[in-house]
Order: sequence, then C-alpha cells, then structure tokens
Amino acid sequence: MTLFQGFGTMMAGGWVLAVARISLVLLGMLLVYLGWKGVLEPMVMIPMGIGMVAINCGTLFMPGGGLSNLFLDPMLSDTDELMNMMQIDFLQPVYTLTFSNGLIACFVFMGIGTLLDVGFLLQKPYVSIFLALCAELGTFLVLPIAHAFGLSLGESASIAMVGGADGPMVLFTSLALAKNLFVPITVVAYLYLGLTYGGYPYLVKLLVPKKLRAIKMVQTRAPKNYSSKVKLAFAVLLCAVLSFLFPVASPLFFSLFLGVAVRESGMKHIQDFVSGPLLYGSTFMLGVLLGVLCDAKLLLDPKVLKLLVLGIAALLLSGIGGIMGGYIMYFIKKGNFNPVIGIAAVSCVPTTAKVAQKIVTKDNPDSFIMGDALGANISGVITSAIITGIYITIVPYL
Repeated sequence: MTLFQGFGTMMAGGWVLAVARISLVLLGMLLVYLGWKGVLEPMVMIPMGIGMVAINCGTLFMPGGGLSNLFLDPMLSDTDELMNMMQIDFLQPVYTLTFSNGLIACFVFMGIGTLLDVGFLLQKPYVSIFLALCAELGTFLVLPIAHAFGLSLGESASIAMVGGADGPMVLFTSLALAKNLFVPITVVAYLYLGLTYGGYPYLVKLLVPKKLRAIKMVQTRAPKNYSSKVKLAFAVLLCAVLSFLFPVASPLFFSLFLGVAVRESGMKHIQDFVSGPLLYGSTFMLGVLLGVLCDAKLLLDPKVLKLLVLGIAALLLSGIGGIMGGYIMYFIKKGNFNPVIGIAAVSCVPTTAKVAQKIVTKDNPDSFIMGDALGANISGVITSAIITGIYITIVPYL
C-alpha cells in the first residue's frame, strides 16, 4: 500500500511540475509579445521570456532519474562541482561571476548614475526627498506584513524592497539576506517592475481626478542652474557619507555615484560606454539570466505564491504612498503642485518620471512637470539605496 501511495505521490508531483512548466512556457511567450508591443520593457522582457521558454522546454532526464539542463544550476555551492559545471553549462560562468555576487546589479546601477542629472534634485531637495520617503510606503509596510505571513525577517526585507521599484536593490538585498529565495524574489521583482509602465497610469487616473492631473504649475522663482563642479562635489560627498553609514551597501553607492561623477566630470567617451554598452548589455544579460532561472523546479516553492502577493502589494502601496505625498504637497503649496509628480518618486528610473509627464500631457499639453518628476525620481533612487543599506545592516541582528 505504501508503495502505491509513493508512486501516486510521485505521479501527482510529476503532473504538477508538467503543468508548471507549460504555464511558464506560455508566460514566457506572453512576455515576449508584451515586450515586442512595448507594453513592458523589451530589453528585459524579451530575453527573459525566451529564457523561460527555453529552460522549461530544454529539460534533460538524467540517468539517476533527476532533471537537469545545460544552462546553469543556481543551487551549486561546492567549489569542485561548480568548476565542473562552469565547463559544461554555458551560462554558469556568467551567473557565478556576475549575477550571484551582485556585479551585474552594480553595473546597471553605474549606468543609471550616468543618466541622472542631480541638478533636478538640488533644485527642490526637500520636496523631492519628502516625496521619495512617501513613495517607500510599500518598502516599509510590507516587511511586517511579510513577516506575519511566515517569512523570515531577511526574506521579508528582500521582498519588501520590491516596493522601491529598483531591480538592482532587490537583487542586492536578497543576495545578502535571503540567499535561499533570491532567485524567486528577483524573478518576481523584475516581472512586476515591468508592469510599472503599464499599471501605474491606471493607478494615477484612479486616485487623481482629471482636474488635478491637468494642473500647470507656476514657477515662483527662476530655477537655479548648478555647475558640474557642484554636482560632482555633491555626488562625492553623498557617496562618502552613505558608504560610511552603510558599508554593507557601499558597492551600490559607489556604482551609482561613480556613474554620476563620470557624467559631471566630462568624460564623454566613458559616459557613452557606461550609459550605452555597459548599461544595455548588463540589462540584457540580466533579462537572459532571469529567464533561465525561471525553471519550474526552482519556482515550485510554496513561498513563491506569498512572494507574488507581497511583491504586487509592495509596488501598489509605494505608488499609493507617492500619490499621497503629491496630495500633501498640493495642499502645502495651496494648489500650485501637480499630485501626479508623486508617482515619479517610485524609483524606477526614468520610467515613472516619464509616466507622470505622459499622463499630465494627455490632460494638459501645456503642463510640464518633468523637472520636478526627475527630482523626485532621482531622490527615490538614493532613498531606496539607503533603505537597502539599513535593511542589510540591521536585519541580521534582529
């Protein structure tokens, strides 16, 4: 009787795995289509979608009865076995040497740094920082919620970082605090981050009436232009302070502000390389690796369903928090502030800033909020990096 029960359990598990693989293949095809249509970020979603299709179709049945593939094995820890696999699995060296140690996240962050003009932040620092803090609502609230769901504090902090809408932050945090779940957490994060461009406009239209979305802000004073010297000094000093306060997250701060320094120091050829081939190449390879990590065998962890719910909750709460911050500034400035700017404080650079301007332009073509939106956006990136540092520093001691 026990033998038959064991066989039935194995068959049931096999069917579950088969259904999961078919579902992921279909999801991968959908991601490719949505990336091609421009609904989601094509540079991440197209390679990720094809990777999901290939990894779940290209499964090998090994002599011992196990399943394997010729892509990579993220669970390897034995150095001898890892060296053997690096000579067999074609993506294993890329994964081991760039993904699992956070290097690819730092490359992406460096590229983002070259795109940031901190002058927008320096124009209205207090408003930008306030909005950025409001837009971290999901990052703060989901941690206790996830812990109540049964996740450890490290796992809770990692999935809560999805609320910061910054993929490298999630990758870096989960590598430090939830190594056992960093694959599904990172996959969930990037799946949802692709939805910010398509989903946040509906959230804004739901929470902000057309009359307020069409507000054209009146400049009470001429914007101040900051020299490259001031911006460079700001980047260096902020890098020093944040690295001193949160040394465990210093690779992220270093990468971000090095990108800013390259931009402001006038190294045109280096800036073109970092903001072009390095950023786009790293982002593309990130999409490839995320795709091949979507092996049904790895994602059939019971905790994955919790991660899916908590990840979307984190992004939703952060979006709501940003809009709430926009409303608060609207009342403080007696109507001379467009609440839509609040959504830009969710630090998906520069996606949410573009989303904010696009929404406003539809309702009032004469309203230009891009400068304020970018200030909030850049502040959101820095705030997310600070929270990453706080979580990685404090959570292990709780």
